[in-house]
Amino acid sequence: MMGEKNYAAHIDESKNIHRLEQHLSKVAKRAAGYAAGFHSDQWAELAGRWHDLGKYSTTFQKMIFEANGMEAHIEPEVAGPRNHSSAGALYAVEKLDKYGHVLAYLIAGHHAGLPDWYKIDAKGQALGERLKEKQLLEDALKENIPDEILKGEVPNQAMVGGSEGFALWVRMLFSALVDADFLDTESFYDKSKAGQRGDYPLLHDLKSLFDAHMQKMAASADDSKVNRLRAHILADCRKAGIQSGGIFSLTVPTGGGKTLSSMAFALEHAEKHGKSRIIYAIPYTSIIEQTANTFREIFGDSVIEHHSSLDPDDPKRENHKSRLASENWDAPIVVTTNVQFFESLFAARTSRCRKLHNITNSIVILDEAQLMPPEFLAPILKVMNLLATHYGVTFVISTATQPALGTMKDSFGRELFKGLDNVHEIISDPDDLYRQLERVQVEIPADFQQRRTWEEMAVEISEHESVLAIVSTRNDARELFKLLPEGTIHLSALMCGEHRSKTIADIKARLKAGKPTRVVSTQLVEAGVDLDFPVVYRAMAGLDSIAQAAGRCNREGKLSEKGKVVVFVPPKPAPAGQLLRAAQTTVSLLSGNNSDPLARNNFTRFFEHFYDKCELDKEGIEGLLRPEGDLTGVQFRTAAMKMQLIKDAGQSVFVRYDAECEKLLDDLEIEGPNRELMRKLQRYTVNVPQYRFDQLLKSGDIQVIQDEFYVQTSDVLYHQDLGLLLDGEMMSPDQLIVGGV
Repeated sequence: MMGEKNYAAHIDESKNIHRLEQHLSKVAKRAAGYAAGFHSDQWAELAGRWHDLGKYSTTFQKMIFEANGMEAHIEPEVAGPRNHSSAGALYAVEKLDKYGHVLAYLIAGHHAGLPDWYKIDAKGQALGERLKEKQLLEDALKENIPDEILKGEVPNQAMVGGSEGFALWVRMLFSALVDADFLDTESFYDKSKAGQRGDYPLLHDLKSLFDAHMQKMAASADDSKVNRLRAHILADCRKAGIQSGGIFSLTVPTGGGKTLSSMAFALEHAEKHGKSRIIYAIPYTSIIEQTANTFREIFGDSVIEHHSSLDPDDPKRENHKSRLASENWDAPIVVTTNVQFFESLFAARTSRCRKLHNITNSIVILDEAQLMPPEFLAPILKVMNLLATHYGVTFVISTATQPALGTMKDSFGRELFKGLDNVHEIISDPDDLYRQLERVQVEIPADFQQRRTWEEMAVEISEHESVLAIVSTRNDARELFKLLPEGTIHLSALMCGEHRSKTIADIKARLKAGKPTRVVSTQLVEAGVDLDFPVVYRAMAGLDSIAQAAGRCNREGKLSEKGKVVVFVPPKPAPAGQLLRAAQTTVSLLSGNNSDPLARNNFTRFFEHFYDKCELDKEGIEGLLRPEGDLTGVQFRTAAMKMQLIKDAGQSVFVRYDAECEKLLDDLEIEGPNRELMRKLQRYTVNVPQYRFDQLLKSGDIQVIQDEFYVQTSDVLYHQDLGLLLDGEMMSPDQLIVGGV
């Protein structure tokens, strides 16, 4: 039997030993500190002390001294010499009875991810089965484990949120444990990297930078009606920021300056109430870098982006190096995607859960909140209520087209849908603001059943020197583009991010110079892209999409008359699913309605009718996460697998857009991946539907490099106007919203 001092948690390449008792004690202390923010430090401390009990076994110690210490640390989910997490899970149940099941979920999953209790269809061994492997605990307890490590009793802290909040609470505890484990392990393997973490200014200091920036902007702004209204919106946000936390709505017409005004609210609120960080969640990757850059101009390196679909989250790529590189959102300002934010709140994998405890005591701004997918709305709103009530999170629902997110009841008063609790509007008089910011006249079809051909639309659109036409699919965009005069500009997500950015910059420059500018685009321009056209055409869509399109028309209010927005019925209906349902709801709402289509009260009616036709928990997420009486039965892994906000997002392919991209791809092929290189290359990716990806791979038009990255090889596959050429296949714009890991 080995002496106590020789028990190893990790061994590095130089054969230095990370003592197991020291590791358990430090992880326990760090995890408790993280969980103190939601009054659960006693639970997290126990999880930290017991998470690696299995490493005391003779079998594990023999293996870690004989094998590479880093590889030994990563374990499979089956019994064997590297399974060191089942012992701690078994010990928790032995010591704490049913309350030990709370810790069993955390400890058993601290490498491979939160498990299911029952085996259904998700990968991984079910926790209920793992807790039958009693020998793993017996092997560990034969060793000289210090009493300080083994002692423990049921914590006297209540489970946060009761049974309804059980699954979120367990994930929060899991986050505290795995982040503490990762960081303590990192401090052993790479002390220099560990020393670089957490060295950020306080939000109070960032507020001073923001105030100076806004003063400079105000001094240089034109004295226009729109700018005066933006100043009013900013003032309302600053005033509301001192209110107590909870859930707020920021209802501002497009072009009203929501991005900076919502940040003003957040900074005021953080200073008044001691909030830890600001998380800005955006629906489209096409604008996330633009927003992050706007904030970096003010706050510098205090801003992190988290959205790359190239970060490792695949089990076959889960190794020591990639795990320690995972983001844990410890910066004061985080810019991410809605997909990344909400999927993480229902995740099972350690790499996605690790950051969750840092959401506690934060301010979360949900930009363009109307784009939250209806089929997941019930579990999303439930977790928002829990975060606001129990974890000190303040939400700001920021959009020009506020969705109907309150509780819905039938005519007998029975609850049909549990919505958000006590939402407070930030703007003092939204109706008056909408009237004053009315800058367009919307023309709707006289007959919603009369479809227009693309040839007819091309003739009509061509009559305007500067015009934006927005359609619902990439295929439609290309069809219309081919019929318009030479010099027309095309925009879609089949163009890589760098291509889109340069194209949008060119459009803005042309408009500013007063040059004729015709653009055909998918809906990617409808959120966060500050274009200002005198005329906008929009193919029939949801009322919220029509309003967003109108926000690209006469945006600055500089036209002598109102801008012109023309809604038309395209040759074919929108693709089946949410897009078609939204368009049909709009037709039903506007038929025979002579009021302004963009009147604010129309949006509430639109979303009530739209949601009424949708399954708001289509995948049954809430049922999967409901605990049984003895705190068993939660299906964490299956729920995470089903909580995919974007279905069939396709495969990411690097395209050869410009010389800089060629250089980066050469670096990737020669040196292999690293975080900085992959962030740069993210600008040159296009998502390809799986069936088309398989065809391109088979034909040799794309090839794999470094065993996992796919790169365009054919010179004719990427077009400098149209982007990636995929034979005109049709994809839903829902697939433009992509979140990374």
